[in-house]
Amino acid sequence: MKELAGKVAVVTGAASGIGRALGAGLGRAGMTVVLADVEPGPLAEAARELESRGVRALAVATDVSRADSVSQLAERATDAFGAVHVLCNNAGVFAAGPSWQVPLSDWEWVLGVNVWGVIHGIRAFVPIFLEQGDGGHVVNTASMAGLTSGPLAGAYYASKHAVVSLSETLYHEMQARDPRVGVSVLCPELIATGIGRSERNRPEHLARKEGEADAPEIALVEGVLRDAAPTGLAPDEIAARVLAAVREDRFYVLPPEADPWMESCSRRLDDIRLGRNPSLAIPELDESA
Repeated sequence: MKELAGKVAVVTGAASGIGRALGAGLGRAGMTVVLADVEPGPLAEAARELESRGVRALAVATDVSRADSVSQLAERATDAFGAVHVLCNNAGVFAAGPSWQVPLSDWEWVLGVNVWGVIHGIRAFVPIFLEQGDGGHVVNTASMAGLTSGPLAGAYYASKHAVVSLSETLYHEMQARDPRVGVSVLCPELIATGIGRSERNRPEHLARKEGEADAPEIALVEGVLRDAAPTGLAPDEIAARVLAAVREDRFYVLPPEADPWMESCSRRLDDIRLGRNPSLAIPELDESA
């Protein structure tokens, strides 16, 4: 989709981090932007910021883990603007811990947002793209965690691997059904976002019960992420990568080839190709060792 100006984009997880940067970047490209997030206050602020720059914007409070909420988002977008051309399934959360000790509520929360949020987005918006008859583009935010594996964050790694696989599957399906509908999967490295503070958005019914987070690894990994995230790459740089991929109809949106995460990905692919046991190669851990 080389021409974005005058078209409509929907971005989930748009109140902060990568999502907010995507909204700003799409707006600068001349698009109308529908911003969706579970945090109504920051969401309204993000929409006001876009409008102050002359971007036509609409804020829609959305819980991507709920199919009806995402369906309502699609209805609000099409009712307001008549069409949608770019969908960024970007909302994501993080929880840590040993796979056998992670509370069931953590698994439900992380998979609900990170995986079901993408599924609900695909189900709500891809039919719109197909019915419009003039194409569209889906961008699913995964992570380099979707192309590598490591300990103590099983729910997060599993969710991001699922997003990569879903995206690859959707790409093949669109190539067969309507190649004018493009698909990209975003796999960023460490980015300066608030994902280390994901707990602020956890719904009450999935709150950790007393004692469920007592495993020392949970506090360790979640604390490391909170401390490390602010040192990551600026979200605006990720937004620029995404816009370039949409314009080029490029599927994989990855770090530069020289980035340590790409070496980690290559090492994992070699493990699979050679049938050897998994290597542990997490750049942030390697650098701090």
